[in-house]
Amino acid sequence: MTPRDGRQDFDFLHGRWKIRNERLKQRLAGSDEWDTFDAAQGCRPILDGMGNIDDFVSDWDGGYVGMALRLFDPKTKQWSIYWASDRTGILETPVVGGFKDGVGTFYGRETHAGRPVLQRFVWSEVTPSSAVWRQAWSIDEGKTWETNWVMRFTRVA
Repeated sequence: MTPRDGRQDFDFLHGRWKIRNERLKQRLAGSDEWDTFDAAQGCRPILDGMGNIDDFVSDWDGGYVGMALRLFDPKTKQWSIYWASDRTGILETPVVGGFKDGVGTFYGRETHAGRPVLQRFVWSEVTPSSAVWRQAWSIDEGKTWETNWVMRFTRVA
């Protein structure tokens, strides 16, 4: 029997999804204009359940392809989430965290326009057929946050 230590927290994401994206056009600029677009995603487990990998495909901005790699550390009981896309071709610095009371919160560091930012991913409203992911950035070490990307997942299969 597999221990209930958090390694199953992302099992809900396995399968195929349609995603409605809302992405802030200008980040950290006081903008309230959003791009809205659809994407498709497929996610599968890897490493005997210690992680998963997904592909993200959209026609947004001339076409956008990305992937997330999620790995569970059984010692710390935390997840590391890495992102890569066809724009950079590199695995980005991860956000790290976990789930509590059905909400997953993950933090990491990012750079935007030469400025360091604190990054937060939040997974919420998880059901067998839907989920919501939000990304937010802070330039004041988490005192205030600007949400700049929201994904609304609907299960296809």
